Amino acid sequence: MNDGSYGALVPHLEKYYGLNYTVVSLIFLSPFAGYTFASTVNNLMHVKFGQQGVAIVGPACHLISYIIFSIHPPYPVLVVMFIFVGFGNGLIDAAWCAWIGNMANSNEVSGFLQACYALGATVAPLIATTLIQKGGVGWYAFYYIMIGASALELTTSTYTFWNQTGAIYQSENPQDTSAKTGRTREALKSKVTWLFALFIFGYVGAEVSLGGWIVTFMTNVRHANAFASAASSTGFWGGMTVGRLSLSFLTARLGEFKSVLLYLGLAVILELIFWLVPSLITSAIAVALLGAVMGPMFPTACVLVTKLLPRSLHVGTIGFGTAFGGSGGAVFPFIVGAIAQKKGVKTLQPVVLGLLAAIAALWICMPRGKEKDHDSENPNEMHNLNESGAGQGEVSV
Repeated sequence: MNDGSYGALVPHLEKYYGLNYTVVSLIFLSPFAGYTFASTVNNLMHVKFGQQGVAIVGPACHLISYIIFSIHPPYPVLVVMFIFVGFGNGLIDAAWCAWIGNMANSNEVSGFLQACYALGATVAPLIATTLIQKGGVGWYAFYYIMIGASALELTTSTYTFWNQTGAIYQSENPQDTSAKTGRTREALKSKVTWLFALFIFGYVGAEVSLGGWIVTFMTNVRHANAFASAASSTGFWGGMTVGRLSLSFLTARLGEFKSVLLYLGLAVILELIFWLVPSLITSAIAVALLGAVMGPMFPTACVLVTKLLPRSLHVGTIGFGTAFGGSGGAVFPFIVGAIAQKKGVKTLQPVVLGLLAAIAALWICMPRGKEKDHDSENPNEMHNLNESGAGQGEVSV
């Protein structure tokens, strides 16, 4: 809901605070600091406090930030508090993606997890637009709902993971006995970690750029009214929800590597249609389908990483990758806003197309071969992957 609300709230923030595209884009950029800090403390948080610590700290960052947003403080305060939102997101992304990535039927379960993310992003523009346009309230009223959602998140997460302490985490995820450095440093030695991080960086950059600027693009370039523009944003996130739920079964049959290549090819075609066909209806359909084929990429990449690396490195790798990727979700929408200030919001399309091409090249470089079964994993197996940077593209199990 946090990420999906940007597109609906940005025009109202511009008017309320008297901002231009570049300045309002700081709310995309400021979470970068939070994500970066999360990437450095993810492993330490798990080792010291376990999933229990993540379950309390992550939602608490959301709750406190949204309480402050609800009193509509000066704009610089919003920018600062989005750092804490980014920190909470960085902790939670790593913890729950790594946790679910180790389950049986991980593609399907991970797809369900990420579909819940997309569902929140789907309903957020509708809720925000309805409150502001129909209810006649300020943009900050949306955060009254977010306070309730994050309070629910804090309650349920704390209850679920209360017994998952740091000691439990260390016993369930023992570090390789031959490792000479900490878990995070060990993860950063792997080629897989860096390819994954760069892939997520580009993917989240494309996803949040589209989600955050669709409303403005459809209004200014396709000349849609407020309702049609918000509906296009809803269509993008709704398509992502459906794609993550339904295509996870196809992913399980085709395998992670081939599936993402297929989804990327379709995404490039749909992005070209969205960009080059000057039709409101065609653009709305294309962006919804674009959400559907982009949706499975993130959970599929997380599952592949859990199959390529030993379990002790999952939180470190996914934590670094999602935090680094989260910074892409901050940097690229800011870049789009800065360029749009000079050239117009139509520059969104070449930026997204370039990101899709870049992550396709990165995915081709990912190691592939026989993927290990989580049930048979030994904590010390595949240590040579970290030392060799995934060898010659083959993973020996």
